[in-house]
Amino acid sequence: METRMIPDQSKDSPPFLDRSIGPLPVKIMYPYFSKLKIFLGALAFSFFAKGFSGSYMKSMSSQIERRFEISSSVVGIIDGSFEIGNLMVMILVSYLGSKVHRPKVIAAGCLIMSFGTFLSLMPHFLMGRYNYERIPLTEDNSSTSLSACSLALPLHRPTLDAIEMTRELKNSGCEKAASSYLWIFVLMGNLLRGIGEAPIMPLGVSYVDDFAKEENSAFYIGTIRSSGMVGPTLGFLLGSFCANLWVDVGVVDLESLTINPKDARWVGAWWLGLVICGAVSFLASLPFWFFPYSLPKEGEERNLKKLSESSVTIQEDHCKIESPNQPQLKFSEAVKDFLPTLKKLLGNPVFLVYLSLTILQYNSMVGLLTFETKFMEQQFNVSVSRAIFLIGVILLPITILGMFLGGFIIKKFKLHITGMAKFGCATFIAAYLLNLLYFTCDCEVLQVAGLTVSYSGVKQSSFPKNNLIASCNSDCSCVLNQWDPVCGDNGITYMTACFAGCKSSIGTGKNMVFHNCSCVQVEGLESGNFSAVLGQCQRESCTKTFPYFLALLSTCALILALGGTPTYMIMFRSVSPDLKSFAVGIDALCGRILGGLPAPIYFGALIDQTCLKWGTKRCGGSGSCRVYDTKAFRNVYLGLIAGLRAGCCFLYIILFILIIKRFRPESNELIDLNSTEVPSRKGSTTVSKNENFPCAKALEANEETCM
Repeated sequence: METRMIPDQSKDSPPFLDRSIGPLPVKIMYPYFSKLKIFLGALAFSFFAKGFSGSYMKSMSSQIERRFEISSSVVGIIDGSFEIGNLMVMILVSYLGSKVHRPKVIAAGCLIMSFGTFLSLMPHFLMGRYNYERIPLTEDNSSTSLSACSLALPLHRPTLDAIEMTRELKNSGCEKAASSYLWIFVLMGNLLRGIGEAPIMPLGVSYVDDFAKEENSAFYIGTIRSSGMVGPTLGFLLGSFCANLWVDVGVVDLESLTINPKDARWVGAWWLGLVICGAVSFLASLPFWFFPYSLPKEGEERNLKKLSESSVTIQEDHCKIESPNQPQLKFSEAVKDFLPTLKKLLGNPVFLVYLSLTILQYNSMVGLLTFETKFMEQQFNVSVSRAIFLIGVILLPITILGMFLGGFIIKKFKLHITGMAKFGCATFIAAYLLNLLYFTCDCEVLQVAGLTVSYSGVKQSSFPKNNLIASCNSDCSCVLNQWDPVCGDNGITYMTACFAGCKSSIGTGKNMVFHNCSCVQVEGLESGNFSAVLGQCQRESCTKTFPYFLALLSTCALILALGGTPTYMIMFRSVSPDLKSFAVGIDALCGRILGGLPAPIYFGALIDQTCLKWGTKRCGGSGSCRVYDTKAFRNVYLGLIAGLRAGCCFLYIILFILIIKRFRPESNELIDLNSTEVPSRKGSTTVSKNENFPCAKALEANEETCM
């Protein structure tokens, strides 16, 4: 009778359950239920870490360009090295995704990211202090006033003086400093970051999709990607803060500086944020070392309530779920099966069109993010730090909201693959049409005497360099390749105070004012003591149009982000379950090698063609660009983005047509017309690996098929 009472009391008497077998199922159920949630949190933080460091590096591209005195195309190569790192391991990681311990591979990747970030900041400690380009001033005999126009120098020898100065610097050992390509440290660090980031996306997302319910998978992935966007937001905010600090902060007296953050020669503390980014990547690696090879399917922990006949039975079931037989990986078999698997994946027309669409989207997005701050700076007369700040606090949060709402819409309305394709296509075309309005945000070219306008203020259709010398400054022997701009009373910018013909000055640092400038002529006044102040002249009309551009950019970002998650889920619903991890890897790989790698390089090379005045390195040679033809810059930059997105619209339409033809909704079920075998929902608990059925995961769990 005692033996009969035990099971009865275990059901009816909670106190007795707590004293006997009660604690055991409670102990098992809680970890089973929470491990997936904990993994989601850890994966979201790893997405945060990679987005944090990646966006910070993007925001610092202008600072790196100026600090190392390199062109935009070289900056594009540095940026593309990240994609090269991804290329080196992406296929291997994604293909072997289901055969390796995915959490531990992700942990190792985060450590490599951390090491690469710390490597990138090494040049700051190996280089000397940053000396920006400025002209020498001579002391006037009559007072302590300094003159930019040196009458004592030989006349009409600007080019010869520059050559002789370069020879002297080389003879004194400056050639060695000029040829020390320390920016290679940044390139190698970016390369390692790309290697470390490679496993996070394919292995993490496939791990979640394998052990989450079918109806929750899209919402979880959308939430992870949305929370991961917090990283880029904070990365840009950190970039804005560091860009506003002087590169040698704490070492140089800031009062002695004659430039401000709006100056093209300003270099922020680009290295400071990398210290924080490296620490965050290291912390992101820690949780993944403690996750098992696999987790129980979400919802299966409820079935454990029925397994309470004895503690032994529960413990054995725990072992079965917690420690499944890990497949033995043989490298020779993996290599042998690679090409057939790749052929099978690329033989899927829906995935092939989706892949082409991803490549074009990568090109437009990477090009936009890499040079957006430079575009805002040159086009709308805002400082780099302010442009970075606005991207971080306005643009990226709107993108996060759009991605989250996109995943929520899929879950709320239970969109099947045809609904996802329709929603993604409509949102992208709407965003593209709005994107064309960017061209209406026009801005005048900076008026630089001898470059864009004549010394009398007349605009020039072409920009010959022989117009830099005029009669008003011909006796000053100005050096052609110098850039230390001043703004005259007439609203025209002069490359240096020497080109403005300034004979005297008062004040020091940023407060220095030049007087008796012979080239500065104010309309309506024939003579007078015309002056000039340090820095470029402000373009008020450009500043006024900036809020409209920012509003348009934010609207386009929201619409694009709304369709981002549904479009991404098309990949998961169009391939067989055993190819999901491989498909994610191929998608990321092709996007990076054909989009992320070349886009910054050709964007940067074409932008370089719009440069009007290049800076000069301390040891001679061409440095970074100082002045752009803003109209040509706008047409090249926005034209490339518009052209790439036009191709995306065309591919979206083709993708939608293919999905409509292949997947046919029929009485609350979605039928894959390419499938040759559909198991019954009650008679089978497994689905063939070759099945291209979008609701296969639901069938595996004996649940209702998706709508």
